[in-house]
Amino acid sequence: MLVTISCTRPDGADWPATDLGFLLHKNPSRRQAFEQSYGVAHVFYPEASADRCTAAMLLEIDPVRLVRGKSKGTPEFSLGQYVNDRPYAASSLVSVAISTVFGTALHGRCKQRPELAETALPLRIELPAVPCKGGAEYAERVFAPLGWTVAATALPLDPAFPEWGDSHYLRLELTGTQRLRDALSHLYVLLPVLDGSKHYFLDAAEIDKLLRVGEGWLAGHPEREWITRRYLTRRHTLIRTALARLAELDDAEPEELDAVEVDLDEPAAPAEPAERGPSLAVLRRQAVHRALLEVGASRVLDLGCGQAALLLELAPDRAFAEIVGVDVSMRELKIAARRLRRVPEWQSRRVTLRQGALTYTDASLRGYDAAVLMEVIEHVDPPRLKALEHAVFGAAAPGAVVVTTPNIEYNVHYEELAAGTLRHTDHRFEWNRAEFADWAHRVAETYGYTVRFVPVGPEDPELGASTQMAVFTRQANDDSDEKGAA
Repeated sequence: MLVTISCTRPDGADWPATDLGFLLHKNPSRRQAFEQSYGVAHVFYPEASADRCTAAMLLEIDPVRLVRGKSKGTPEFSLGQYVNDRPYAASSLVSVAISTVFGTALHGRCKQRPELAETALPLRIELPAVPCKGGAEYAERVFAPLGWTVAATALPLDPAFPEWGDSHYLRLELTGTQRLRDALSHLYVLLPVLDGSKHYFLDAAEIDKLLRVGEGWLAGHPEREWITRRYLTRRHTLIRTALARLAELDDAEPEELDAVEVDLDEPAAPAEPAERGPSLAVLRRQAVHRALLEVGASRVLDLGCGQAALLLELAPDRAFAEIVGVDVSMRELKIAARRLRRVPEWQSRRVTLRQGALTYTDASLRGYDAAVLMEVIEHVDPPRLKALEHAVFGAAAPGAVVVTTPNIEYNVHYEELAAGTLRHTDHRFEWNRAEFADWAHRVAETYGYTVRFVPVGPEDPELGASTQMAVFTRQANDDSDEKGAA
């Protein structure tokens, strides 16, 4: 089983391509061997020049050692434990070898060249045989969204008998400009996913491993549910827990999680990932982003920013000169700060995080072009809503306010949601369209705003959209300050 990673020195770079050895912590001039529980991992460099360097990892699998320690009740066919494709095809064995042989690189650590560890490099990864019963399309669907150019070629069952057709093995070539740590994390997670099985028993710790290695890319992957299901080899409880934690990272709603089908009787061949567009959480952020651009906002408040989902949406847009995230939870703000450290400095320097309760006035928040209350008001106890209205519309008085909230009428479309229950356990209420419109018009009249309504997400012709959004625009030359004070 062979894996090669090649790095080409970029034009104008003042370092040789052989610095790949610093990142991998493996000297290009030496061949090294690392004992594994199932065999030996050999690392060597078939090519090492200033312009191009290739590191190869060759796994020598001992079938006897691979099954040693398995109980007598192991369900596998007894001969199949010894005669299989594991010595030749990239599988979870490669993932384990990556974590043990290239563990320091996988975690992004490099004392000699720390700046290079954070640099995106021109990389090419080649794997001669990858088991993937879904064919080349599956490899494209999991690797391409991560920035890879994918070349996946089906291998014939037998070159001497082309009429037999293709096997379910692929020759896989990935090219792209990536940090090495990210490239290794993609291989670590996605090779077992394409294979659909693992050589070791899975427990709850596997969830932590998946989220840790997939941090920064898995939560936003368009096929994350399918990837999670395959990585955890269809273990129902682990899958549900993992998807719930991923939903928290991506600011997803419970209905999106419940829509994921987990079939305990799924056959060994992978079921095709369902066609799906952006999640409701993504559509909501995009709608808020558009609304802010439409009102011409440059300085923006994200009130109840949580873990920075909207801040990360807005930060790359240079139309926003200043973005302030406010939340009452220090835990959420710490997570937000950690997520913002991963974006380019030119984006993060325009973002500020503050702790604050939205039901109390704060003079420092006055004078902004726009404020956003995205999925916030339904978390406020109804008796405290008046205080929030005064703090936002009266005291802060931004030029525009964008508010989104669930439409309770649409809840009947979520089969997993019991009748009469709300979408989130922390929701104090959920309004229908008439109730939301009444609230919005009252607030607009009280504080001197006009308001328009925009549907967001899936829409039913009778029940409306899943999310309802109101865009308030402050009227010019009004007496809203006096109204708010009154």
